[in-house]
Amino acid sequence: MDKGLIISPSPHVHDCVNTRRLMVDVIIALIPALLVSVWFFGENVLAVTAVSVGVCVLSEWIIQKYMLNVKPSVSDCSAALTGLLLALNLPSNIPLYIVAIGAVFAIGVTKMSFGGIGSNLFNPAIAARIFLLISFPAAMSSWVIPRGIETDAGTGATPLAVVKMGFADGNSLEKIMDVNGLSYIQMLFGQIGGSFGEVSVIALLLGFAYLLLRRVITWHIPVTVLGTVAVFTGILWLINPDKNADPLFHLLSGGLMLGAIFMATDYVTSPMIAKGAVIYAAGIGVLTCVIRIWGSFPEGVSFAILIMNAAVPLINKYVKPKRFGSKRIKK
Repeated sequence: MDKGLIISPSPHVHDCVNTRRLMVDVIIALIPALLVSVWFFGENVLAVTAVSVGVCVLSEWIIQKYMLNVKPSVSDCSAALTGLLLALNLPSNIPLYIVAIGAVFAIGVTKMSFGGIGSNLFNPAIAARIFLLISFPAAMSSWVIPRGIETDAGTGATPLAVVKMGFADGNSLEKIMDVNGLSYIQMLFGQIGGSFGEVSVIALLLGFAYLLLRRVITWHIPVTVLGTVAVFTGILWLINPDKNADPLFHLLSGGLMLGAIFMATDYVTSPMIAKGAVIYAAGIGVLTCVIRIWGSFPEGVSFAILIMNAAVPLINKYVKPKRFGSKRIKK
């Protein structure tokens, strides 16, 4: 039989890229942010990260081996990456038992209950962070103000919370930042309160550059999220600068960079086509601004990503290209 006439389903072209390599690349890209976190917050960062990663990996192994009766796939490093992302979204002083609860929720509820990697509707790390925020609000809002690895650190509010409260009291952004000792340089390099993975924009941008060079992600989602936030907040700032922070403040504060670069770009929970990715990312940017400015929470990135995760199937259906040779039926 002439094998040249055999017809087989796609894919017909294979690549050396696999799930493990992609997960490891993302983990490598997060190392700068993790190292900066250790420098500013101390050994607590390592403890939180170890518990989060360890419990995520162990949870997936137990569920697959003893509940689903399938061969464990923890060697693909997806569970380890989920644990790392969850840890980076937490305060460095959070009790470790809360970290473990979040890790079990991320894997057991958000990932494995949908069928495992490739089947989950929501980003596991984001879903777990929101679950912990609702379940343990005090522990999840006790932010450490970094003072360096060799000195004690106190607790305080994040820049977003400080500015929101300051605007409510009728103060200007310049006065709020001056009174609270905030500066854009601090926000750029990491000496501010917040989740320990979000405090250094420089470290996160280094990871972004690495992912682009390795072609793990494209620019569409991160740039669109950041651009949408810049445009939205820029318009409000131009209209009333006394009641609204400028775009640079919003870009450098909170978990915007961490969310836009490392979590909104999750393959499973983001659109497959570039056009859909832009729509999805623009939605994240708008929702982030709405929650930050008019919502009860000072930060809105996690909620925005979770909401847009739910909209991804609809977006994929809307932007789905026509099959080759098909004709659109006119009504």
